[in-house]
Amino acid sequence: MTFQSKVIKYGDEVSTDLIFPGKYTYMMLTEEQMAEHALETLDPEFGSRDVAGDVIVAGWNWGCGSAREQAVKCIRKKGIKAVIAKSISRIYYRNSINEGLLPIVCPEAVDQMENGDSVEVDVLAGIIHTKNGDFSFPKFPEFVLGILNSGGLIAQVKNEIAGKNA
Repeated sequence: MTFQSKVIKYGDEVSTDLIFPGKYTYMMLTEEQMAEHALETLDPEFGSRDVAGDVIVAGWNWGCGSAREQAVKCIRKKGIKAVIAKSISRIYYRNSINEGLLPIVCPEAVDQMENGDSVEVDVLAGIIHTKNGDFSFPKFPEFVLGILNSGGLIAQVKNEIAGKNA
């Protein structure tokens, strides 16, 4: 599982409220509507740009704040392939796996990437290839790769149930 992407870079302490504004949390929005509001406070053009296939590269504590799942869903629905950060809050990290968004912690790589750079990620090998070198990150266990490859935990369970009923 290897992919090439373009970098969209942000800084430290990007909270779930900056990723998906709290004023929309209790509105009945589709995932497409959520995506329109992704990062609108931090990056007002993000929701209207074509970012499908890109990766978000961020500093320390990406996704800090509340446990709102919309903060993962909105960027995944925009087509973001992964979040590569110096650190990712614990709840955001697990929500990412549950929603099928690849969370990678690799501080050394973050320091070597800039907005607009091209990056290649080899998920199975645990390597990020940048113009400034290659950087390792911890490999994901097989069960986590299964969840990510299925598009998230709910999709994986649905696939397993469908397979048992076939």
